[in-house]
Amino acid sequence: MSGTPFKVGDRITLKKKHPCGGSDWEVYRIGADIGMKCLTCERRMMLSRRDAERRTFAREETDDATSNGEFDEPSESSV
Repeated sequence: MSGTPFKVGDRITLKKKHPCGGSDWEVYRIGADIGMKCLTCERRMMLSRRDAERRTFAREETDDATSNGEFDEPSESSV
């Protein structure tokens, strides 16, 4: 698969601002369409993968450990 590899939890900045004034979004669903949530007003929208790739200005990836639900175990010295 070519194009931008979106992942759930990624934060992206779109070229045009949302009517609420925000331009930062969080990816919450991946498929043929990309589900995004506005970080300013919590509004959700779906864009086709092609439109999402075209409208994306910047992308901040999430850590693999947090996106898979894996967390570090507390060390014994901190217990």
